[in-house]
Amino acid sequence: MRKCVLILLMVAILLVGIVVTGNAQENTDVWIPGIASFCIPGFGQLLNDEMGKAVLHFGVDVALWVGGVYLVALLPSPGYYSYSLIGLAHVVWSLYSGYDAYTVAKERGFSIGLTQEGIALSYRF
Repeated sequence: MRKCVLILLMVAILLVGIVVTGNAQENTDVWIPGIASFCIPGFGQLLNDEMGKAVLHFGVDVALWVGGVYLVALLPSPGYYSYSLIGLAHVVWSLYSGYDAYTVAKERGFSIGLTQEGIALSYRF
């Protein structure tokens, strides 16, 4: 199971590297919501100004953790693999959430920069 999680993590890193280097001539700030949402599902959607989707993504992630731990506690003899499956479900959801945030940011022309007032987020519609 550890090998599977390690392989998924390596694939995610490789995909992020391909996306970032493949779009070097375009706006390179679009990866920020994707990485943010991979780390904390829903955070990238929040950066993309999609509040409802951000709450949904974060809620599903919390439900995966809480529901998974609750189900493992109900099992008569839970093994170490049970918690690994919860972690795997979290990684899969994080990958999807990061991909969704990245594609929306790319469609909207997301960019981030510093101004005199602080950090500014901008979108092109």
